[in-house]
Amino acid sequence: MTLVRTVRLCFGDRSRAATTHTNLSAVRADGQVLWIAGDETATVERLVADDPDRPAEYADERTFRLADFVALPGADADEEADIEGLARTGHFLWAVGSHSLRRKRIKSHHDGAKALRRLARVEGQANRQILVRLPIAEVDGLPTPVPEIVVDGRRHRAAALGPRDDLRRLLGGDEHLAAFVPIPGKDNGLDVEGIAVRGERVYLGLRGPVLRGWAFVLELRPYVDPDEPDRLRLTPFADGRPYRKHVLDLDGLGVRDLCPAGDDLLVLAGPTMDLDGPVRIYRWHGAGRAESPAVVRGAALTREVELTYGEGDDHAEGLGLIGDPADRQALIVYDSPAAVRLTADGAVVADLVQLP
Repeated sequence: MTLVRTVRLCFGDRSRAATTHTNLSAVRADGQVLWIAGDETATVERLVADDPDRPAEYADERTFRLADFVALPGADADEEADIEGLARTGHFLWAVGSHSLRRKRIKSHHDGAKALRRLARVEGQANRQILVRLPIAEVDGLPTPVPEIVVDGRRHRAAALGPRDDLRRLLGGDEHLAAFVPIPGKDNGLDVEGIAVRGERVYLGLRGPVLRGWAFVLELRPYVDPDEPDRLRLTPFADGRPYRKHVLDLDGLGVRDLCPAGDDLLVLAGPTMDLDGPVRIYRWHGAGRAESPAVVRGAALTREVELTYGEGDDHAEGLGLIGDPADRQALIVYDSPAAVRLTADGAVVADLVQLP
């Protein structure tokens, strides 16, 4: 890994109290701002660069609750949405939840029967099952989520994928993925951990399952329901399914994030299970073209960067290009950052790495 420099991300008291800064799961650059999400809240954070051309620090955080824009499926609007991916394209910011189940952890003070009971307990959270599209407008000179915008005389509202197109239900009948829908994400079960948007195509990267070393990316084509302008529906593909599957040869790793790079997609890859490393960036060549292949390997998929990782910490979770695209520099944010990444004034340190 060629480290260009480190970048400070400065969060406010509320986000630090919610441990957002130590649970970063998604990042996307948008001019002078960064969109950031953590996996323990149902919010998106906006940070502003100190220098738009060569940022050393992002600060001036503002928090946006998803429930202020769309109806979330959970009974508690502030229950975590486990946001694992952000995408910024055109007039919209997209966010996706993990759609995963979780297994209770055995903690250090648990032993015997209690520990085994916790390990047997699997639960889900409705807010994790979201795909959201938020309109973005310039407010006080900064891109800002708004309830609706008008573009070329057409009104666009904040919208979310509705229950008729619930991904967990749709994948419950899939010949490859159905068996993994009831399995927790950290056990190689269904776990969405990345999103990229190219035109009408939305790509969702799966951390799990990984089947015989092959990782999955789902391609969707959402549209706004004309009868319910706050609802997204899925356009069927030629085979009648509302999604298309791509399998990627990531050397046994799962997808941890996706990021557009021209006609290509950068793929942040790491272990699907609760393991440390290896962590790599791959380039899926031509992914944004009209008909990308169902099986992605060989020259279509190249290993670009080998990232560092810690033992029980420094899990690379978010990948975003910043600055001039010609510079080919990617910002990496970490879940469970190592102690050395946490500064005395409450900032967390991300890495800016050079791509080939």
